[in-house]
Order: sequence, then structure tokens, then C-alpha cells
Amino acid sequence: MRLIFAFLVFSLFAFNVNGQVVPAGFDLLNYGVRIEPDKRLIVVLAALEMAQSKNAAGTDEKLINTPLSDTSLKFRQQLMLDNANLPDDLRRRISLFVTQYKKSRPTATDAELIAPFISMAYTLTPVPELSDPVITNDLPGNLLDVLDFAPLVREFYRRSAISSKLDDYTKDYRTASDTVLKSSAREMVSELLGYLHTRPRLTFTERVTTQTQKGKGKGSSLQKVEIRQHERRFFLVPEKLAAKDNVIFLNIRDDYFVILPPDTDLSFSEVRRAFLQFVIDPLVLSNSKELSLVRDWVKPLLDERRKTDPTITPDVYLAVTRSLVAAADVRQSEYVRFRIATEQARQKITGLETVEEKKAFAAELEKYKQSLSDESALQLYEDYEKGSVLAFYFAEQLKGIEDSGFDIGSSLREMLASFDPLKETRRIAGTAEARKRALAARETRKTKPESNTFLAENPVTTRLLEIQKAIDIKDYARASNDLKQLLIQNPAEPRIYFNLGRVSGLEAVGIEDPELQTKKLVDAKTAYTNVLKNATVNTDRALLSLTYVALGRIYEFDNNNEYAVKLYDEAIKLHDVRGGGFKDAMDAKARLLKP
Repeated sequence: MRLIFAFLVFSLFAFNVNGQVVPAGFDLLNYGVRIEPDKRLIVVLAALEMAQSKNAAGTDEKLINTPLSDTSLKFRQQLMLDNANLPDDLRRRISLFVTQYKKSRPTATDAELIAPFISMAYTLTPVPELSDPVITNDLPGNLLDVLDFAPLVREFYRRSAISSKLDDYTKDYRTASDTVLKSSAREMVSELLGYLHTRPRLTFTERVTTQTQKGKGKGSSLQKVEIRQHERRFFLVPEKLAAKDNVIFLNIRDDYFVILPPDTDLSFSEVRRAFLQFVIDPLVLSNSKELSLVRDWVKPLLDERRKTDPTITPDVYLAVTRSLVAAADVRQSEYVRFRIATEQARQKITGLETVEEKKAFAAELEKYKQSLSDESALQLYEDYEKGSVLAFYFAEQLKGIEDSGFDIGSSLREMLASFDPLKETRRIAGTAEARKRALAARETRKTKPESNTFLAENPVTTRLLEIQKAIDIKDYARASNDLKQLLIQNPAEPRIYFNLGRVSGLEAVGIEDPELQTKKLVDAKTAYTNVLKNATVNTDRALLSLTYVALGRIYEFDNNNEYAVKLYDEAIKLHDVRGGGFKDAMDAKARLLKP
């Protein structure tokens, strides 16, 4: 029975205070996402850390000194201490290579300097060999410039302390990524896939024609078509020696790598767009025949833009993919902010007394929504200028699937078929005023940061986000205490009760003592019941839906299946609200009523 209960509790949703709900059992692996340190990368960057030179005072100073977070700085200190006895001849040759490389790029920052070395690490075979790639003629120039560093990396692995410490380093990297990086990755993946109503395609099917010699004659060969499947994967690579606030994205065949510090919050647009590319690439590829409808409009435009910016891709396929990625990133951000503003405004407007106050507040809300739309237009234009010439078009098309529930994968063909060259040609001129307002708003925010948001920051929301960090690292005692303190100040806030119930349920899972476990379950039941008692007409329906499901599972654990079904029915009556527990309620009810 204990194993059953553990499954029930961990399959509850963790309710995010901003309205985004991520299932507690949400497994990133099911979506092709892995969070894994890379030993090759650790060795390459550790080798770079060994480079030194003499300053004017005659003391040693580091040649590569990328800005790191406080946690990563401690790792750097430990790394230098572990390799204090590195052979002098090896350190000199590493230092000489890095010195010459820096001289050839006098204006590059340390973060920019190490970027090609990070790419180079992914051309090497795994440790301990760290062998060079078999084929090098198809590698880009900046990578070939640093490939000669590979022999020094191999020698560093053999002659330094890195080989004996590497497993410990890797374990430390994983631990460091288990809090902010992992939890924000789950939120990012859930948010973006929820917006696109899709799942990533985790395999790529390739048709390969092979020839087999049947006999000795010239015409005796047989052709055979083989179907080969390739696994597609998205790696988040925590790396403590990667520059702070810096993200590097690599796409190597069917694998996508994002290298970033392990304490990174994945709200950064670079990571969002990297994951969106992972999702969207195969969708565009599977609709490549439909690209003929837009190719004649896109190709001349790309050629014209390349006259002023040669870095823009001439490839129509890449332009379409990047345009859809940019549109999804911009539209999803606006969509979420729009929903949050509307929900918070709905709660606030009920407290206003006069019609005039309500009208004035509603006008301010509309003004804020217009500012969101203006900022999106400006962002899309900036992407357009970089070669994503269909960003505006796809942003308009995405509006049609935001609330419809249609899968982006099944909608893309129709999107391409609906392309109107004449309308699209007028797009830039039609957004000029919106972009002008957005630019003015940006300038205003530089001098008046407080004007950045329409709605005042909710202190309860802020505190709940802080408490969530304690829950993420399973410090349930601290989380429970902090929630109780927050409840004293906000005794009628349903979200606090919900999180108290969730924490008590999570605590119950790890308890062996039946009596203590029962007490925690009673605490959870009481907290969830208080969510319903304190609910108002403005309480988020998703929160209520999840509460009914959570209570139903507790009653189910108590073998009170009849009442559990009634609770599941209450969740079902709320319908399939975004982020709610409708599907779980339907599945649980079906399971309990099954003969």
C-alpha cells in the first residue's frame, strides 16, 4: 500500500503561483530533454584554466578569467588547488597556446574566447581517449583554429589530477543543477509545449538507398532502400566554468546541446529558442514540400538583406525554421503576460467601489495590453532584421491555435498554405506605429524602471516563488514553516493552503512510521479543504481543479473510493481548464469504476 501511495502523491501537480502548472511526475526524458554534464567539456575548460602569464609585478595571473557565479568561483578555486602540482612544461605549453590565440583576437572577451573551445570539445571522443574527429574538412574555421589544442587536452588528462577527480566533479555538477536549472527546465518545457499543444518528435526516420552486388556482371547490382531511425535529444549541459549569464547552443546532427552554468534560470530567451528549435526543426522538415508556396517570396528578400548583413542565411528552410521559432518565443511570452494581467486585474477590480474607478482601471489594463502587443511587434521586427523574415506571419498564425488546442505539428501545413505574399509585403509598414511606441516605452523604462509593469508585484506570489526553492531541494520542514508564517499575514489565500497540502503530502511519502504518516495525510487533507473554504468567485479554476484531485487521491488512499469519485467529479465539472487536473480526474474515476 505504501508504494501505491507514493505513486499517487508524486503524480500530483505542483501548482505554480503564476498559473503555470507542471506535473510533479513530469519526466524531462519523455520529451527528449536530458540534464547531463559532459566530461569532455569539463576537461577542455579545466585545461584552459591552467593558462597563466606574468604580470608587470612578476606574479602569475590567469589568462582565461571568465566571469563566474559565486558557486562556480569556489569550484574554480578547488580546481586550481587540485592541479597546483601540474607539470611546469605542460602549463607552459598550454599558456603559450592560449597567449597566441588571445593575441589573434585582441577585442574578444573571455566568454567569446572560450566559445570555440566548447565547440571543439564536442568533436572529441569520450574520455579517456579524447581523440580527434576522423573528418575535419567540414568543420568551421573558428573550430579548426582551436583543434590543435586537443593534444594538450589529452596530455592534461593524463598528467594532471583531473582524471582522478572527474567523477567527483561530475557528481558535483549534477547536484548543483538539481535545484534552479532542473525545476526551471521542467517549467520551460511544460510552458512551451503547452502553448504549442505538441510533443517533440524524438526520432528521425531516414530512407537510405544501398546497392548490393548480385553477381560479377556490371548490371548485376541490386538497389535496396533501408529505413534508419535516429534518436533526437536535447541536452542541457551544466558547466561551472561557462561564463555567468552566458548560453552556448550547438546543434550536432540529431543532438542539440545548450551549455550553461548549473544555477541558470531557463527563462532566458536563448534557451527557450534552442528548445523551440529542437521541437520545430522536424516539423518544418516534414512539410518541406509546402515550402514552395513561400520560397519565391522569401528567397529574394533574403538575398536583398544579405547585401547589408552577410551573416543572414540564404537558406529558405533555415529562414522558415528561425522565423517560426522567433514567433513562438515572442507570442508565448505575450500570451502568458496577457493572461496573468487579466487574471490579476479581475481580482483587483472587484475591490473597486465606483463605476468610474472600474472604468479607469479597465482603461489602464487595455493600455498595458497594447504595450505588450507593441513590444511583441518590435521584437518580431528585430528578428525580421536578422533574417527571420516570416516572424510576423507566423506570429499571426499562432494566435489561431493558442486557445483552440490544435497541435502546431498538424497546423503547420495549413499555415504555409495560407501564405499571402501581397499581405506580407505590407507587414513592416503596417507595424511602424506599434514599433515606434515600443521604442519610446523602452527608453522610458531606462529612466523609470518602475514603469516596467502595469500591475504591482504581488508579495504573496514573490514569497511563494522563494518557498518553492526550498520545496525543490526537498527541505520540506523549512518550506512548511515559511508557508505557515506567510499564512499568518494572508489567512484567506487559497494558494498558501494548497502549497501547505502539497508539502504535507510530499513529507508523508518518505515516512515509515504509520502513525506519523497518517498525521501528515490529515494535515494535507485539512490544508486542501481550506483551499475550498477560502475560495472566491475569482479563485483560479485550475487551482480548484487540482485541489479536488489531490483530495480525491487522499480519500482513495484511505479506501474511501465512493467519496473519492465525488471529488473527481467536482474536478471534472470545472472542465479541462488550462493547467487543471481534468485528465487526472477522468483517469482516476475510470480506474475506480472499472469492474
